Amino acid sequence: MEHTERDTPPPPLLKPGRGRRRAEDVRHAALTATSALLFEEGIRGVTFEKVATRAGVSKMTLYKWWSSPGVLAFEAYFSALEETLAFPDTGDLRADLTTQLHALVGLFSRSGATIAQIIGAAQSEPELIEALSNQYVRRRRQLAVERLRKAKDAGQLRLDADLDAIVDQLWGACYHRLMLPVRPEHPVDEAFADALIANLFGGIAPAAD
Repeated sequence: MEHTERDTPPPPLLKPGRGRRRAEDVRHAALTATSALLFEEGIRGVTFEKVATRAGVSKMTLYKWWSSPGVLAFEAYFSALEETLAFPDTGDLRADLTTQLHALVGLFSRSGATIAQIIGAAQSEPELIEALSNQYVRRRRQLAVERLRKAKDAGQLRLDADLDAIVDQLWGACYHRLMLPVRPEHPVDEAFADALIANLFGGIAPAAD
């Protein structure tokens, strides 16, 4: 059978050699290899054996640093999102919410299937759901609540506004559409994000004098 370049596995990211390699180089190679596997094969294609081969690292190192391939896949994917999903603070709450939600739905449009796979896999993998909860969900919620609290202190929200409920109304609605899609009638796009924000501000904006 004739082989093509696509049949040939890529060379390992780290070349074998003498001497001790820096931990940050090994870690970067492992995360880079995992990200590539995620996009090529999905989360089920991420195994320690495949990552070790592609990264040029030992499986023992992967076992030492990550409790499961799912946890490794989660870190590889979401560690790259910190800047993309950073929460702006310009002093204009509505503009900041719009910027952040547009970034989220833009991410969904590019790689929503991968996010959905990670969330789905977490339902049957305790280590992954713990990592997802502690390292992503709680941190993202805390950032959003802190921004909303500053807006409340500045008089941009009603004093009795439930900040956690606002987070659920906005971000929860986006994840709901991602995980339970009814496409193309109900896409997760900027128009949807704008509609969520418009509906929200109709109920939480302070009353005019």
